[in-house]
This record gives sequence, structure tokens and C-alpha cells, in this order.
Amino acid sequence: MTGGTMMAAGMEALSIAEDMHNRGDQAAVPAPLSPAKAAPRVAQPVPKAVTYDEWFRFADSDADGRLTGADAVTLFKRSGLSKDLLARVWDLSNTTRSGFLDRAAFHKAMDLISIAQQGGEVSREAYLAASSRGVPPPSMAGLDAESGAAAAAAAATTAQQQGAPGRDAAARAQGDRLPGRLRTFGRQRAQGPARAVTSVIDGIKRIYLEKVRPLEEAFRFEAFYSAPMAEGDFDARPSVLLIGQYSTGKTTFCRSLLGRDYPGAHIGPEPTTDKFVVVHHGLEDRRTPGNTLAVQADKPYQGLSAFGTGFLSRFEGSQMPCPLLESVTLIDTPGVLSGEKQRADRNYSYIDAISWFANRCDMVLLLFDCFKLDISDEMRAVIRALKGHDDKIRVVLNKADQIDQQQLMRVYGALMWSLGKVVASPEVSRVYVGSFNGEPPGHGATGRNPECAALFAREHAALIDDLHEIPTRACDRKVNEFVKRVRALRTHMLLLGAVRRQLPLFGKDKAQRKLLDNLPAVFAEVQREHRVPPNDFPDLQAFRDILASFDCSAFPKLSDAKLAAVESVLRDDVPGLMRAFANPIA
Repeated sequence: MTGGTMMAAGMEALSIAEDMHNRGDQAAVPAPLSPAKAAPRVAQPVPKAVTYDEWFRFADSDADGRLTGADAVTLFKRSGLSKDLLARVWDLSNTTRSGFLDRAAFHKAMDLISIAQQGGEVSREAYLAASSRGVPPPSMAGLDAESGAAAAAAAATTAQQQGAPGRDAAARAQGDRLPGRLRTFGRQRAQGPARAVTSVIDGIKRIYLEKVRPLEEAFRFEAFYSAPMAEGDFDARPSVLLIGQYSTGKTTFCRSLLGRDYPGAHIGPEPTTDKFVVVHHGLEDRRTPGNTLAVQADKPYQGLSAFGTGFLSRFEGSQMPCPLLESVTLIDTPGVLSGEKQRADRNYSYIDAISWFANRCDMVLLLFDCFKLDISDEMRAVIRALKGHDDKIRVVLNKADQIDQQQLMRVYGALMWSLGKVVASPEVSRVYVGSFNGEPPGHGATGRNPECAALFAREHAALIDDLHEIPTRACDRKVNEFVKRVRALRTHMLLLGAVRRQLPLFGKDKAQRKLLDNLPAVFAEVQREHRVPPNDFPDLQAFRDILASFDCSAFPKLSDAKLAAVESVLRDDVPGLMRAFANPIA
């Protein structure tokens, strides 16, 4: 019998045996091999990720998928490492500064503990080098790769038998670590216990919804600044806003970052992107109309409804699977135009829409074409609308491989000179120079600057690194933006309080017109009495125009209690929250 015949017969016999077994005909299945002839069973090692997941579930006392400070300290001490090393492990693992470790961050922490136990340095560089070689699980007292599941199961069973505290009790224990004012939020409403605060973002969200938003609504803050924040604004993934004049390569730039065109992208020499497109992560390609996005409570775009149907018809979501989009969301915008006629064709305020996104994004990329360095009137207005967000702005000088090295030097200087006349800041924004089209620099017949190919490659890599670093700064950025908003609310309340105080009982209309004309004196009075920094005041003319549309006597009087409430947020609540979720080991 040939080898092929034997293999076919063996496969047929195996198929018959499996078929009989599936029918329940056990008698027809051959008996198993005797122990003497059976192959020895070799214990397979438990995969490291499985072990880490078991440890994570064991340490996560309230089973919310977040390992907070107290739980982390209890588990980390099992390693036997010093307090200083464990504090360093927490800092390197808690890259988002959210005050907790998720599953991926916990895996990183365990690898860092293993590196430290082997005598290695606890640093980002050491972690990257060791990860490429493979890091064994650390030695944790009472927990190891084999007994992790058994220990976790035993601990859960014991806790259940002894009536251990459940999720609500764990939430109360976490609440005991927060500032006193935060712990009182659950008692301010009779609708039930407050949701547990297990991260910095949870705490900021609670402070806003319970203390700040009611004051914003009472003093009509949304009419003067921006719409109230929704829960989706706090939970949103970090975002990058792309701005540039038409045909500067914004959509092509997206292609170079994502590896392919996003759904709905169209690239051409004419103005092609006529919509605000939010490019976000998803398991499949999909496009979502703007009206649908604006009504979803879990998305941070509900505030865009204020721009009306004219804008929402030019707003769209584009979903696609991409590793970069797991960390950040890209926002492609219509090209900035020039000429009064072209600007009048828009059915919405382009500048206001840009300002709305800039207030909420983590980075603003201003794209310039080497052949289009002129700054139009609308581009000038866009840059001025970015005032106050200087730390977010990055400049990209695109299509730099289409000019030679000497021309590039002149173009770079001309760009800096043009921006210097518009950007009212002594600090120079970071500038990335290259050709961001997804192809190697100098590719094809149009490449005229092969000498700078290495420079372009480094610039591209630096920009990618900058984008990947955004999630590590997202929590700090949200806290920073929240504090800026509360400071603006305090100044707004002081101004309206001063205006309301000066209105008489009779002749209010005439007195209000006089107050509007004398508004600079009101600003000076508030600055003098309450020591408000000059940069905290809104634009005088814009404030006057909006205030003129209101009956100032309808605003509430500014009581000491209201002012103390907003000041306590800045003085007590936010600092206390940051202390509560600081490094628990340091």
C-alpha cells in the first residue's frame, strides 16, 4: 500500500469515527490507547496575557475595568520592590494621567515590574528594548503564572462567603479618598447614589454637571461663549483639527497618516472637501450624516446643532479601521477660501465652526502649500479665532519635495514672516516640513529636492510621534480646558453682576444703553475690585454686541454664595481631585 493510499484510508477512518461519535454511536468508536501506549501529556505554560488578565481581575475590587490607586498599591507590594521603583512603574504605566490603569496599562506595569526584578532600569527605553526580546511574568507573592487563576477564584469565593462589600461599597471607599466637596455630590440629589468617581475625567465631569453647569445656565454663558458641555465631551477620544486653504493637501495628508483614503474622501486640484469630516475608528467602513451624529448622546457633537441645518448638511462622520484612529480622531475641514462672494456662499459661520472644534480638539494642524503662502482674509480670521489655543497649533509646510533646497529655505522664511504678522504670540509654533502624500519624498518626476529626503523622513516620523503622544496629554488637556472654562465663567458672572447692579428700578432701557456705551469702565471696575487678569476678559466689542440683545435686568443678581461656588471649584475641587488621583505610591 502506498503512502498516499495509507493516508487516505487513515483520514477516512478518522472521519467515520467522528461521525459515529457525533451520532452517539459510542460502541462503534475504537477504544482509546492503553496507558502504556498513550503519548505523555505535557503541561502547557499559561500565556502571559492570560495570567495578567487573571491578576487584573483579582486586583480590580469593584470589577469596573479600572485599577485605581488603592488596589494597585495592594497588588504592587507583592513584587517586593522598593516604593521608589513602584512609583516609577505607576508613572510609566499611567501614561494618560487619568488616575487608573486599564487592562493594557496594567500589562505594561507588570512587564516593568518584571524588568525591575531582573535588575533592569525602569524607563521607557528599557521597556521598549525588553519588549522586543520578550518579558517573562514577574514574581508576585501569592500569585504566579500557574496559581493566578486559582488565587483569584479563591479570593472571590472567600469574599462572597464573608459578605464582602460589592460595587456600591467599593464606590463609597473610593469616594472617601476624594475631597469633601466631591463626596457631597451624591447627597445633593434624592434620585439615588452618585456614580463612583474612578478617574480624573469622572471627577471633572461630576464637578461640571453638579456645580458649574447650573451657573452657566443661570447666567446664559452659552450665549456669550460656547454651548454647555455634554457627557460625550468628557469621554471623547482626543482629536486633531486640520485647517488649510483649498488644495494644500489636507485630505492627502490624512491618507498619508491612515494608509489609505477614508470613506468619502475625494482628492483633486480643485476645492474638493466641502464638509467637516470627522474620521474616527470603527470595525468597518461607514459614513454617518451630520444630523445623525449631532443627536447621539455618546458622541461629542451635540453642540453643533446650534449651527443649524446649513452646517449639519455639511458635516459628516467617516468610520474606518486604523491603528492611529484607535488613539486619535482626525477632523478634515473645507478649504479656506478668499473673496467675499465665496465666503457668502456658505450657509453657516465657518469661523464659528472652526472655533467650536478648536475649543475641543487636542491639536490644530495648519497646512500650507509651498506654492500658496499668501494668507487670505478668511485664513487670517481663522488664525485669529485660534487665539488662546497657541499651545495646540502645529504648522505643516507641505509639498516641500517639489522645490529645490534653496527655494525651500526662502519659502520657509516667507511663511514665518507671514505668520508673524497674524499670530499674536512671541512663541514660534512647531513647523513640520515635508511632502505628506503617502509616497517617499522625491518620488516620481515631480521630485526636485532629493537632497532633503532624509530630513523629510525625520520630519514625518516626528509628526507621527507627536500624534501618538496626544493620548498621553489628553487628560491634562481636558483638565486645563475645564479650568479655563471655569475662569471664563467667573469673569462672565462678575461682569453681568456689575451690569445688573448698576441698573435702576425705573428707566432700565435708557440706563442699559448708557451702560453699554460705558462698558470699558465696567471692565475696569471688575478688574480693580476682583483682581481679574486683563487676559481673562472677553473681547469688549463682541461682549457688547451680545449683551445688547438681552434685557440685563433679567439676569440673576450675583450673590456671594454663587461667586463662592464657582471660586471653590478652582480653589478646592479641582486641586483636591488631582491630589486624589496622583501617584498613589509616591
